Parts: sequence; C-alpha cells; structure tokens
Amino acid sequence: MNMKTITRKWPFALILCLSLLLLAPQSSIQAENSSISTHARAAALIDVESGRILYSSRGDEPMLIASLTKIMTALVAIENGDLASKVKVGKNAYAKEGSSIYLQQGEEMTLENMLYGLMLRSGNDAATAIAEHIGGSEEGFVYLMNAKAEELGLTHTHFANPHGLDAEGHYSSANDLAVLTAYALHNPVFKEIVKTQEKTADNPNEKWDYKWRNKNKMLYLYEGADGVKTGYTKKALRCLVSSATRNGQQLVAVTINDGDDWNDHASLLNFGFNHYPLKTLIERGDAVTGYNFVTSKTFAYPLGQGEQNRVITKLVLNQKESASAEATRANFGLQGALVLELGGKEIGRVPVYTPENLPPEQSAYMKKYSPTLAQAYPANNWFQALGSALKALFEMGASSK
Repeated sequence: MNMKTITRKWPFALILCLSLLLLAPQSSIQAENSSISTHARAAALIDVESGRILYSSRGDEPMLIASLTKIMTALVAIENGDLASKVKVGKNAYAKEGSSIYLQQGEEMTLENMLYGLMLRSGNDAATAIAEHIGGSEEGFVYLMNAKAEELGLTHTHFANPHGLDAEGHYSSANDLAVLTAYALHNPVFKEIVKTQEKTADNPNEKWDYKWRNKNKMLYLYEGADGVKTGYTKKALRCLVSSATRNGQQLVAVTINDGDDWNDHASLLNFGFNHYPLKTLIERGDAVTGYNFVTSKTFAYPLGQGEQNRVITKLVLNQKESASAEATRANFGLQGALVLELGGKEIGRVPVYTPENLPPEQSAYMKKYSPTLAQAYPANNWFQALGSALKALFEMGASSK
C-alpha cells in the first residue's frame, strides 16, 4: 500500500463494535466538480459498491416517484417472502388501475414470477397482490416499506402504497432512490430480476404463457446496462432509475420528471465511468507495514482525478493491554482496522488480523445456500455468518420434523 498510514489505539470494545458494521452502507460523500446537467427536475448518480454519490441535482427534494416505488416493493418482498410461495390474486389486485400484467382474480402465481411481472412490466396488480401476500394487507406491507426506508436512512422518503400511483404522503428523492437502489443491487435476486430483458411465466388461465419484455429501454440502448425501473404518472411524469456495469464498476443513475431520460441517463453513466472509475486501494491479504497483520478484504472506491493521492489510511489498534494471546484468541485474531479517509472524511474501514487467524472470505455455507437463505440470514462478518448458518440449519431441521 502506497498511502500514508497513521497509527492510533482505540479501546478494544469500540473497535470490535465498529468491525461488526464494516459492510454497512457507507454514508454518501458528494463528489467534487459536477460538470454535467440533465433535463430532469431532480437527478442523482451513485457508485453501487461504495455508496458514493457522484452527482446530485436537487437530490434531497421530496417528489412524486410513480413506479420507481416498486424498487422498494420488490426489495421488501424478496427480503421477507419465500420466492417459491404462491401468491393469490385478490379482489383488490384484480384490474388495478394503471399498468398491469392482467392477472385474474383467484389466480395463483409464484412470488418469484410475480416479481418479474412487477419489475419488467410494472404491474400494479402484481404490486397489490404481492403486498397482500407479504404484509397481510396493503397497509401492512406499506408499514414494512417505511420501516425499511427508515432502516436505510432514507429521510426524504415515505410510502403510502406499493405501486406508486399518486397519493398524499407518497414521495422520495433522487438521492434516496440512488441509495435504495445501490443497496438493493447487492441482493442477488433483485439484481437478476432487474437486468432481465424478457421473462416467460406459466399462465394457468390460458393455453399460452405469460411473456414479459422489460419496459426499461436502457437495457437495449446502453452498453453494460443491467437495470432497473421505469415510472410514469400524469403528475410525476417520466421517472427512471437505470444501472450499468463496466470494468467491474456498477453505477446507478436516477432522474425524476425528465422528458429526455434515455439520453440523460447515458450522459450520467458516461460521466461516472469516465470521471470516477473504481480504484482498488487495498487487496485482501495485504501486509500492514510494521506489523504482523494482514487485511481481511479488498477495498475499492470511485476516485476522481488527483483524489487517490489524497487518500490517507489510519491503523486503529485494539488497546495494548488487551492484545494478549488470550484476548487474541477470544477475538479470533482481530487486531483493529485500517480507516481510509479522503478530504478528512471517512470512506471505508478494513479489519486487520494476524495472518494465522485471517477469516475465510466467504463461508462455505454462504456459498452453498446463496442467494435464497443468505437473504434470510445475512452476515456482516465471518463470525456472524457462522451464527447465521447454525440458525438456518436448526430451523431447517425443525421444519423437516
């Protein structure tokens, strides 16, 4: 590592608590020199891996968001539901106004297939059916949506329904939608659905199957595009969240009320890839200069011109008196963390371990059962992953009795 390193000592308990939050989304940092504009009333651009906001225009202003709402609907359903479960279409979902996948009352469809209808064709009937299936009622599901928004720190967001039809108390902002989508794209099921161009699903009422082609034209127009969602109402007008991946970097662009959104999104994504490429600052297993420690994960961050030379790392150690052999064993070799700063602001943390105690990059359990069980039993560190594995195995064993 060629960055300047400063060593500090922090209390053992504090550094342990911080290490457990290492994979939590980092707070957004406004990038410098936003030399780009759009036709949108509000816009934002975010790097998915780091959560860094690369561009924002009126990004914190609450606005109507139409069917961009369904990003949260899909996320909450995936995190709280069983993809193989059958969703029954009730009277509230049947013939729901607005965009539809034309479900019949009483029809049953797997939650997984209904999520494709929700995200590819923006089915309001699918949104209502999913909400009643997961939340017990539309109101119950909306409660889960707002709870998730609060959990993610989306302070300019509030939901009143799962589909996005204009309603009092239903709004979000460009920055909040960027953060939400970046978070959602870490979920492998969500990521797979929103990049799908066409999906076929069983139709129990007809001889022909459902066949849904994604409304998101960015998937066909922009190289590397892999999501996410379109939206429109007469009041919200054209809304779009798109994503694309190039050279291992994934970006998300958001526009609200934009009459030229396809072109604006191409410009936003090009701006991000060209001016803020993802730079690997730390590799897993890097030796920490002057110590018998190694880094436990790779850390990359989108950096503008000249920013890499301004990144400083600080080695934050456990208290010296706690660094006994007994304490090391009890803490599984965790010695502290490398804290990375840019412009005096923290941009990330990487825990450091003694080489012989470096935890596995991903547990065998998580590899075997990802993505389905990994969603229900998340892990922010290897020790929590072990606990989640035991919990999952116990519950699977109990359910089989």
